[in-house]
Amino acid sequence: MSEETVHEEETSRKRRRLATFFQGIANRLRRGEPVPIDDEQSITVNVPAESELDVELERDDGQISLEIEVEWEEEDGDVETDVVASKARFELFEDKQEKIRWRLVHQNGNIIGDSAEGYASRQKAKQGLESVRKNAPGAYIVDQSKDEEVPTEGGSKATFELFADKQDKWRWRLRHDNGNIIADSGQGYASKQKAKQGLMSVQTNVPGAPVENAE
Repeated sequence: MSEETVHEEETSRKRRRLATFFQGIANRLRRGEPVPIDDEQSITVNVPAESELDVELERDDGQISLEIEVEWEEEDGDVETDVVASKARFELFEDKQEKIRWRLVHQNGNIIGDSAEGYASRQKAKQGLESVRKNAPGAYIVDQSKDEEVPTEGGSKATFELFADKQDKWRWRLRHDNGNIIADSGQGYASKQKAKQGLMSVQTNVPGAPVENAE
């Protein structure tokens, strides 16, 4: 059979965005689920229980190349295209003040993210969620109960802030470098760990989450 390139892309990514990308792959592998390999999460591979791993590190004329290749027989795990691999969806809706908001709804029905504010139009709301889609996967996480500082390199133009509210519930908010809060948890969690799991689910699922209009 002749060779076929199903998908190929070359992009520049910050270190934290790389970490989220590989973390998403690792989580799917652990659960034995189809693994999305593109930002839109529309192409997945079904990795078999056992495969060949080839890791190659090269230095050539001032350039470093790290190549990670996983190989298996096609009959053991096929490729799927034009799928929606994200486990969440953006819902646009009108609130009681007739402002347009968005929420990020997991496939289990839980709301895992919220716009944090209402917008004057659907266009503005979509611009807001696209900022979250762009910045959340590569955002650093800062625990405000500790004396932590945001790293100056390798992240995005936003930062996740973990904090305890007045009811001692744990929440997160995603703050842009311009000071605006562009998303929040929408709910309080009983523990810091649960809140962190919630924001990490946001990081993993926003790149390929479809946008729908809610009733």
